[in-house]
Amino acid sequence: DVFEQPQHVGHKKIEFHISTEIPAALQRNSEKEEKNDLCATTEEINNTGFGRIFPAPSSNDKMETEEEDDEIPSEFISRKDLEKNRLSREEMEKYSVFRNYEPGDPNCRIYVKNLAKQVQEKDLKFIFGRYVDFESEVERNMFDIRLMKEGRMKGQAFVGLPNEKAAAKALKEANGYVLYEKPMVVQFARSARPKQDTNEGKRKK
Repeated sequence: DVFEQPQHVGHKKIEFHISTEIPAALQRNSEKEEKNDLCATTEEINNTGFGRIFPAPSSNDKMETEEEDDEIPSEFISRKDLEKNRLSREEMEKYSVFRNYEPGDPNCRIYVKNLAKQVQEKDLKFIFGRYVDFESEVERNMFDIRLMKEGRMKGQAFVGLPNEKAAAKALKEANGYVLYEKPMVVQFARSARPKQDTNEGKRKK
């Protein structure tokens, strides 16, 4: 009874609507299926794409960090900036730290003192990296910075350079350079003797 009543009201119209809706619905379904197929194929493509892309960024990240490590020392200070921020001999004489200044015996290791609290290894790398050829693995390995931040040695650093020539040039150009409003005192390090003394001191103890 329930089904017959609407048919009596206008069964023809309803029949027409049903007959027209069925193919439309079928068409829609078929379109949906096609779209689903398309989505599936695009998803498959995307999935394969993402599958390939995901490992790539991680390797890129590694590459970037490696490149950054190489780039930090290669972007060193220019000679102009060194000269511009370096004290003249007359100015050096006014500072007590330069009064009894002696460069010391030439060797490939330099000693830097009178460093400001803010100074970090990267600052020293920025200055002394210009004396190192970073394309040479030997020179890269020879370049070594030890910055003391605690105890009696605070404000001092040891910089290992590839050879005496590089160390002499660094000493000549960087001595008196004002870093964080404090002039650096650069000398040749007396590396061999103090090490022996400390070893002997340890043995005695």
